[in-house]
Amino acid sequence: PWRSWPVLALVLAVLGGDLDGVQRVVGGTEARAHAWPSQISLQYYSNGNWHHTCGGSLIQRNWVMTAAHCVDSNRNFRVVAGDHNLYRSDGSEQVFSLSKIIIHPSWNRKNVAGGYDIALIRLSSYATLNSYVQLAVLPPEGSILPNNYPCYITGWGLTQNGQLSSVLLQAYLPVVDHQICSSPSYWGSSIKTTMVCAGGDGVHSGCMGDSGGPLNCEVNGQYQVHGVDSFGYKQDCNTKYKPTVFTRVSAYISWMKSVSNN
Repeated sequence: PWRSWPVLALVLAVLGGDLDGVQRVVGGTEARAHAWPSQISLQYYSNGNWHHTCGGSLIQRNWVMTAAHCVDSNRNFRVVAGDHNLYRSDGSEQVFSLSKIIIHPSWNRKNVAGGYDIALIRLSSYATLNSYVQLAVLPPEGSILPNNYPCYITGWGLTQNGQLSSVLLQAYLPVVDHQICSSPSYWGSSIKTTMVCAGGDGVHSGCMGDSGGPLNCEVNGQYQVHGVDSFGYKQDCNTKYKPTVFTRVSAYISWMKSVSNN
């Protein structure tokens, strides 16, 4: 599968980071079909077929939030909403071409740990909201969840056997607060306050193919997307004291509003 991964995955292997274009849910279980209706599959066209590369979240009927590193290439992309099994049609899918990709202006592909790993995709048409396709709920600007707060990662990324999952997986990934995650035995100075860490128990994690996808955390009875999957530990996605690192959504609310309003 390396051939189908973005070149960035190879670069990060060298850096010891994991900004894979393709991250996996390791140790996850199959999600109930359409339990996460704001989750999308970002796919690219190659050799006559569409291939899943990243996750993302539908935040407005014509806007998707994903990771900058997922769309930082000249590939031909599409977005599929309402999917569960990537390899068969459930009749619930909505497929969109892209009209614009807006990567955060401070994103630097050579410095993943610098942060700003967030992008917005404007779809060429509007999604129809129904029981399969819904908008993600974003957290209030600046909100930060406490250590060990229960969250879930979802995605079609690589599993223990090194294959992309055909069905959407979910895994329990509690928050690791900034003080712990930026300590020397964890990620150290790679972790910025604009990131959120989750997991790191050596059992569950994100991996290649989950990038761009959500960290879903229940707040006041509804799930909010608090993170955009950014990077993990390249040597083995699932490594103790190396939690999956997400772009912290609440740090970019005003930027996203300004982009979508313009």
